[in-house]
Amino acid sequence: MKISIITVTYNSAKTIADCIASVNSQSYPFVEHIIVDGASTDNTIEIIKTLPNRISKIISEPDKGIYDAMNKGISFATGDVVGILNSDDKFFSPQSIEKIVRCFENEKVDAVYGNLIFTDETNKIIRTWNSNPFESGLFAKSWCPAHPTFYCKRVLYEKLGMYKTDYQIAADVELMIRFLEINKINSCFINEVLVNMRVGGVSNQGIKSIITITREMKRAFNENGLPFNLSKYLFHKGLKIRELL
Repeated sequence: MKISIITVTYNSAKTIADCIASVNSQSYPFVEHIIVDGASTDNTIEIIKTLPNRISKIISEPDKGIYDAMNKGISFATGDVVGILNSDDKFFSPQSIEKIVRCFENEKVDAVYGNLIFTDETNKIIRTWNSNPFESGLFAKSWCPAHPTFYCKRVLYEKLGMYKTDYQIAADVELMIRFLEINKINSCFINEVLVNMRVGGVSNQGIKSIITITREMKRAFNENGLPFNLSKYLFHKGLKIRELL
């Protein structure tokens, strides 16, 4: 089984080395790493080219946003399974991909996901995102898999569609709703930390991002023909935030 890892970069010179090193350190041998760069103006590309890596392709050109870049990467992927590793994230251990593959091999599943930790610039753990096995109705309770841990068969993107590029920060959640809730793909939850995510991403910027995500979640439910109860969603969102404080 071949695994395609897509990393989107833009002026990522401060973090890309750790990201690439974590891919390069994976114990599983059949990995292709695809870099999709949005025409960085710093030395991101130069850094990438000087590091030991498992990169099979680098695309560097202007794009229409992060989800457009992810779609580009998926279109170039040749693996059986595809996942996204952000340029400021890294795998938790050298066995992360091996654990994901083992789940695909041992179970008849279409997608695999697990837990992740959030860390600051000093690598201090800020909080943990613990998920659980998917059940219908969980998305309405402000639940979703940790996207950087979400790996699915490449053929699903061909059958069910890619990321919607007119979303600002919730196209990943919309895609997982479409795959898991609407199309009922078979998923496997690994109750282990798979990815180390650095705080400060576009979807982790306080109340403003919560408002945007809530609006886009309502849209995602509507577009997929699902009822959206704002009070229920915000109640469970509040519980989740309270757990993290």
